[in-house]
Amino acid sequence: MEQSKKALRYERIYAQLSALMPSCRTPVSRMASICAVLHHKMDVFFWTGFYLLEKGQLVVGPYQGPLACMMLEKDKGVCWAGLGKGMTIVVPDVEKFPGHIACDQRSKSEIVVPLFNRQGMTMGVLDVDSDRLEAFDQTDARYLEKIVTLVYSN
Repeated sequence: MEQSKKALRYERIYAQLSALMPSCRTPVSRMASICAVLHHKMDVFFWTGFYLLEKGQLVVGPYQGPLACMMLEKDKGVCWAGLGKGMTIVVPDVEKFPGHIACDQRSKSEIVVPLFNRQGMTMGVLDVDSDRLEAFDQTDARYLEKIVTLVYSN
């Protein structure tokens, strides 16, 4: 999808999600709604979900798509890298990412966005996989970073 069309789609998604959030203040419900909207509105999203930090482990949270890994091996893979660095990671080809965790062999590219609470503590990550190579770019990063702030917004 061309960048301007992608940006406009994300703007509409952000507006839709922003309007939904005040109806429920529960973070897990907000995560579920974010996953559902993103997964069904973005053509290249194959798996869309959150991994949440619980007692030092990354465990699967709300998601859309094929069956997920229930827990991710500590300090391995894209999700742990994004969590450790506290920044978004775009992976054009998961086969070239050292230590990539393949929950589904159809995954070809990935983007991971850290999830922070109101106090700035890392709570987990938004993880999106595509069954296409090079599916994600800085437009995705910018808008997904904005969208994940809705989980803990007022």
